[in-house]
Amino acid sequence: MQYDRDLVHSDLCAFIMDVMQLSLSDLNLVYACTRDKTLMIDVQAREISEKDLEAALRLAHPEAVKYLEPQIRLATKAGKQKREYKLSMVSEKTYDKIRSLAEAPIETVFTDPTYGKFERGEALDRITQDVKKELEQECDEEGLKFLSKTVDTVRKQVVRRRIIGEGRRVDGRRLDEVRPLYCEAGNLPILHGSSLFSRGDTQVLCTVTLGAPGEAQHLDSLVGPPTKRFMLHYSFPPFCINEVGKRVGLNRREVGHGTLAEKALLAVLPPEDDCPYTVRINAEVMASDGSTSMASVCAGSMALLDAGIPLRDHVAGLSVGLVSEIDPSTGEIRDYRILTDILGLEDHLGDMDFKISGTRNGVTAIQLDIKPAGIPLDVICECLEPALKGRLQILDQMEREINVARSRNGRNSPRILTLKYSNDTIRRLIGPLGALKRKIEEETGARISVSDGSLTLVAKNQSVLEKVMEKIDFIAGREIEKGGIYKGVISSIKEYGAFVEFNGGQQGLLHISELSHEPVSRVSDVVSVGQVLNLMCIGLDVRGNVSLSLKATLPRPGSKKNASDAVQEAPRVWEPVDDVQEKKYQDDKPLDGGASLLSGTSGVLIRSAVECDEEEKSAGLNKKSKCRSYSESKSNAKSPIENIANSVSNDEDENNTNSQGVLNNNKSTAEAPLSVKKLKLGTEITAKVHQVRARGLVLDLGGGIRGMYRFEIGFRRDFEVGEEVKVKCSSFSSKGIPVMSLVEQQKS
Repeated sequence: MQYDRDLVHSDLCAFIMDVMQLSLSDLNLVYACTRDKTLMIDVQAREISEKDLEAALRLAHPEAVKYLEPQIRLATKAGKQKREYKLSMVSEKTYDKIRSLAEAPIETVFTDPTYGKFERGEALDRITQDVKKELEQECDEEGLKFLSKTVDTVRKQVVRRRIIGEGRRVDGRRLDEVRPLYCEAGNLPILHGSSLFSRGDTQVLCTVTLGAPGEAQHLDSLVGPPTKRFMLHYSFPPFCINEVGKRVGLNRREVGHGTLAEKALLAVLPPEDDCPYTVRINAEVMASDGSTSMASVCAGSMALLDAGIPLRDHVAGLSVGLVSEIDPSTGEIRDYRILTDILGLEDHLGDMDFKISGTRNGVTAIQLDIKPAGIPLDVICECLEPALKGRLQILDQMEREINVARSRNGRNSPRILTLKYSNDTIRRLIGPLGALKRKIEEETGARISVSDGSLTLVAKNQSVLEKVMEKIDFIAGREIEKGGIYKGVISSIKEYGAFVEFNGGQQGLLHISELSHEPVSRVSDVVSVGQVLNLMCIGLDVRGNVSLSLKATLPRPGSKKNASDAVQEAPRVWEPVDDVQEKKYQDDKPLDGGASLLSGTSGVLIRSAVECDEEEKSAGLNKKSKCRSYSESKSNAKSPIENIANSVSNDEDENNTNSQGVLNNNKSTAEAPLSVKKLKLGTEITAKVHQVRARGLVLDLGGGIRGMYRFEIGFRRDFEVGEEVKVKCSSFSSKGIPVMSLVEQQKS
């Protein structure tokens, strides 16, 4: 076969460009029609307004009509002759007989709104059986042959006549009325996310499972993304319609409904940077009476928020139906009624099932199913307004149940963290043939995904994430900072100290003077080769030499805690470190367990004379006018709170003390205790950023009080020292450090 390579190449490039443009477009519309009527609509959109959607439909119709004439010419030239067939029609006599027997009891059932779906179906079946007995007694073979279809035709005429003539539906609702709603989110707390949504007799249970990015579905496609990280699986088991059947896999209907619900929710998912999970929704229909795909959209939206996925907005959907009266002579619609939130019976006996889903801002997905040979586009566009009103009613109910994404703290949802490393560091983390990576995964239960320059950690919960981070930090290392706590291994012992391997192969010196608060004669009396210790970095020069201290992590002699406890309870990397004893008070009373609100800030610690001497040498000031020794403060007769208030750090004392070392009169000694009293759960204050650490901030809360704020995934991290932030006291750490939360979070 001859072909033009350049033409094929240009067509392929044009196709790829169209696909790329479509991925950036707000509307993906598939439209099929005859010359004057609409046949099929399929839409995936990013919250497009009803006005813009109507304009798009009216633009699509004349464009689609252009392709009718070429198809007709092609069919005339190469098409096959159509087969002739004869309709099997019931006679007028038989039809009138069956209608006279069934019409009155059918109308009685359809005018009784107390019937439920199954009760109504059983009553209609009994009517059919009664008619069948009459025909059997008369030996009417033709009537028995066409009984089922004829009774169904009578049902259709009764329902349509009542809707068009009286404006009433089989369940007693108005034409624009939505069925009673019930929503519940988090009904299965053991799962990552769950919800239950009921609308009338339709009920859908949704569950959400979060996975690692590497668990995304792989796609075999020439164009488009190679993986799919969001999946919605729709299941319609036989029990939802009171049937017993064998499940042998998904059918075409389930695939189509699941795809529609998936497209409806895609528009509100957060970007991958804010939500790196692979997300799977399982929508299982528990009971069906129309619009199960749209109920899956509603339940899926609530389940995603319950799982902590920050959706941009809630999504809801419902089906709009149509009952029309056709002029037999022309085939045109003479009269019609639009139905909001149709029942399964109205779908079966009506003309249209128009599924529309979206948010308050616009439409996200549409699917149109019709039974006649086309519906005028004006009627289709008219359905958009009642669909919006019904959708807003459903959204109100859903938002009352859950309107923001739940916090993943304390839940069993997985934690995901992406770290950037050099390729050499990643190779060191993986180890030969991936042995080290597998060992870390087995020991911690976490999963590690490796890509070029990045490492993605997936942990079952926060504690597992911290455990695997500790191992990775030990192997790969992190930025060394003075005052940070690091786990190291004694590699060799010398007379003057010990060399320690820590932070992914970094070497540091643990001098003999930094082993203990007590004098040490031999290094081997305190440490041994291979021993694992928590050490503090106390010195770091420009050449990379690191000085470590063990005694800085140990309490001073006379402290209530022993040395082993101090090592085991080493603070997190970015938490302030306390190395001296402090007074512990809250509202003039000691805190339980010896915790302190003032822990973690030098501004409230009574410092030792050695520390004061070192600062005196650097500042050239009199030691006595700058600070008091620990022994002097211990013998002071003032109250403990006054001691804490008076023992502020040097940079604060310069503005608050005179040459005799007493507090200035314009700053009351009771200011710090007053600040402590005010610092309770829920207190909102404006703080300054004191330090920016790897995992959070150290905040200056005023009055010599320090607090901490831990970074949250997906929110701002680019703070600067001295920047003012509005925070709220949310809790206290085990050491009494105030744990703050930002009043106004900003996404990164």
